[in-house]
Amino acid sequence: MASKMTLSQALGTDGSDYSHRQKIAIHYQVSATNKSRLKYCIFFHYLLFFIMLAKLSADILDYFDIFILEVEELQIPQPLWWEYIWCTSLPLSFLALSAIKINKIKTLQRYMIGIVLLGHGSLIYATVYYFKDVWTYLTVGESEDIYLWQGLPYGVLWYAFILLASQVHCFSLYFSWNLLVAWKIRSVKKMD
Repeated sequence: MASKMTLSQALGTDGSDYSHRQKIAIHYQVSATNKSRLKYCIFFHYLLFFIMLAKLSADILDYFDIFILEVEELQIPQPLWWEYIWCTSLPLSFLALSAIKINKIKTLQRYMIGIVLLGHGSLIYATVYYFKDVWTYLTVGESEDIYLWQGLPYGVLWYAFILLASQVHCFSLYFSWNLLVAWKIRSVKKMD
């Protein structure tokens, strides 16, 4: 079946012989793909933030001297300082979103540094802090030596969160690095 002929096409061709000229430069493809993936990582970072915010809600409500019986009945353990530090990694997502909007290398580098320090740094601290409880639970099983919350081992619950958050941060850093490489290639080609 022949396609329609236009005046701009040569006789005897359907225009497909020029498809080799219709290629997008690879650094633009890499940039578009990694921008999309980084946005997904930021979305999952927001989801994890709301989980953490739910955990911190009892302490925040106590700070403002607000009493809600349903929250108090959950007997949520007091938060540690690393939980608040991890929450401060969320505003860094605005740096990343503004950087990918206008391909700003310096802003994306600041985002990456902040994720390493605030995101991964606090997660590493939590991993070390809860290691003894998790190790005891995994080797011995149910024990009186570990802290339980609602019948569940508290350290193992935190390790589940740490696993998810570290994956989100690692993928965010990976996609950010790919964007930096693509943007630097583009800027070098512009200078030539």
